[in-house]
Amino acid sequence: MSFVIRAARDSDLQHLYEMAKLTGGGFTNLPPDRKALRGKLDRSSAAFASDRDALGDDLFVLVLENTATGEVRGTCQIFTNVGQSHPFYSYRLSTLAQHSKELNRTFRAEMLALTTDLEGCSEVGGLFLHPAERAGGLGMLLARSRYLFIAQHRARFADRVLAELRGVIDEAGGSPFWDGLAGRFFGMNFQDADQFNAIHGHQFIADLFPKHPIYTAMLSETARAAIGIPHPSGRAAMRMLENEGFSYENYVDIFDGGPTMIARTDQVRSIRDAVSARVTAIGAGAGDAALIATGRLSDFRCGYGRLGTTPEGVTIDPDCATRIGAGIDSQIISVERA
Repeated sequence: MSFVIRAARDSDLQHLYEMAKLTGGGFTNLPPDRKALRGKLDRSSAAFASDRDALGDDLFVLVLENTATGEVRGTCQIFTNVGQSHPFYSYRLSTLAQHSKELNRTFRAEMLALTTDLEGCSEVGGLFLHPAERAGGLGMLLARSRYLFIAQHRARFADRVLAELRGVIDEAGGSPFWDGLAGRFFGMNFQDADQFNAIHGHQFIADLFPKHPIYTAMLSETARAAIGIPHPSGRAAMRMLENEGFSYENYVDIFDGGPTMIARTDQVRSIRDAVSARVTAIGAGAGDAALIATGRLSDFRCGYGRLGTTPEGVTIDPDCATRIGAGIDSQIISVERA
């Protein structure tokens, strides 16, 4: 396999822009806007250039490169500390129980409350794989490489990590959840609001969103049905997150109602089970399939390979060693390929 995960570079802008045009909307972290993408690359470059070993407000953009062709075919992002430059809003779904003695009945009403409960978490997001490459485990490589990056730079990340999944989007590119709730307060359709948020941030939410809880019974049936439901294309991503130890805790995205998945950072499986070792040999006889990463910050590389153990360290297969730039005495971090 000729693919490797690496730090994004300024020269990747066109590749990112072309992929952003393929997302189909509702993908805030990868807007089809060159200026916004340039801003992300600039912020990412600054994060990779900083050797600060402490929690800050950073964004790391990674890309999937086909080393045989030089093409970038996927991307993902890691935010170290959300809600620092602007509030990180979510809706929290809760239930209010009320009892009537006269009717001898208990009524339970579901409510959506606007919260900033998840401020201070790290976030894994912005994962997009080119449609032509959605085979061979490349989506899983993109997703899990983020956890090895976090493990390599643990001090720069928070104790909780979240992932927002895109919600239900209809065939016209609209959001039933947005139309049934926020759209009534903003006077703009979902596509316009989503694009505005991707470029300008969340402040307009604080200015215009209702601050009181919303009873879901007052929403349309289609809006209620979308709460906490991932986009069909995101169901596999939700399963991958669950396999890593993430869970849905009744937080949903304020734009499309998609589920927010949350985990304790040190309990994410690919972080918890990651093993560091020294490369003592490079040879075709290396054994078990694994995700293997080496390097820190802008030198980070991650790919699929095979590892065997030796009394002093590990043996790595030659192809993977070449792709990730590992040699004898290199320090690598790895996790079993599931």
